[in-house]
Amino acid sequence: MNESAALADAPVPVPVKPKRRKVRVKTLVSLYVLFAPTAVLLFLFNYVPLYGIIIAFKDYSIYKGIMGSDWVGFENFRYFLNDDKFWSVFKNTLILNFYDLLFGFTSPIVFALLANELYQRTFKRVMQTISYLPHFLSWIVVSGVFYSFLSPETGLFNRFLGVFGVDPIFFMTEPGLFRGILVFADIWKGVGWSAILYFAVIAGIDSSLYEAAWIDGANRWRQVIHITLPHMVPMITLLFLLRLAHLFSIDFDRIFLMQNPLVYDVSDVISTYVYRLGLEQSQYSLTTAIGLTQSVLGFLLLVGSNRLSKRLTGLGMY
Repeated sequence: MNESAALADAPVPVPVKPKRRKVRVKTLVSLYVLFAPTAVLLFLFNYVPLYGIIIAFKDYSIYKGIMGSDWVGFENFRYFLNDDKFWSVFKNTLILNFYDLLFGFTSPIVFALLANELYQRTFKRVMQTISYLPHFLSWIVVSGVFYSFLSPETGLFNRFLGVFGVDPIFFMTEPGLFRGILVFADIWKGVGWSAILYFAVIAGIDSSLYEAAWIDGANRWRQVIHITLPHMVPMITLLFLLRLAHLFSIDFDRIFLMQNPLVYDVSDVISTYVYRLGLEQSQYSLTTAIGLTQSVLGFLLLVGSNRLSKRLTGLGMY
């Protein structure tokens, strides 16, 4: 009884607030102040322009303005969804993006794995540096290089084929070859730059893992399969999800600068189609409706693929 009474009469300890709370609040305030300019710029340039989305639901006239133009509801959406030309460029967009995913996305991974197997460090660094250089060339320069290199009259490639008696080939005007040229140009320009993130991941792998695998008798191929690739999976998943979100869009510069009227049937994509409708034909409402649909589909694809990735692999963007 005495012990229970003593325990009952004992004072209840009061939790002491951490002394570092004030310091933490000051740190958070300074971080918010530092982030404020970025947040303001993000709001001004990314969210304020969303006001222009209502053009998609109007018969927009530059003389009447956005609010003065007449409402047409979903008429612009019905128009392009019933347009055979739109579905043709939509198909081309998906096909080119599929090729870019199949070859363009995997090329940096393969390149990083192969470069990692080089033993000579000096040659390895020089090779990596050279692979970065095409990224800094504009698509205007790259398209000029490809047109010159593949020219049927003065192109080096056709001259090389001529040595073997092959007649000149009009590569840039051949529909069956043009998509492959577009994909190859994108790989040539961006494979080195895109592999930088994979190089960083590989550099962060503990070397003792490779040493232990070598002691256990694993050759270089097994080390790549069981050590290097598993460490690269999170980065591959993240970049794949980001790339998948652009499945319904494709870079405008590459297509616009390299295509010509003879290959429109296989190279005309949504971005070039919107360019002709919007800037050349002044159909601003129709192009806004197409762009809005394209963005919504990309957003839904990103959210859906992220959930599927988290369910299957446990990895995702958020």
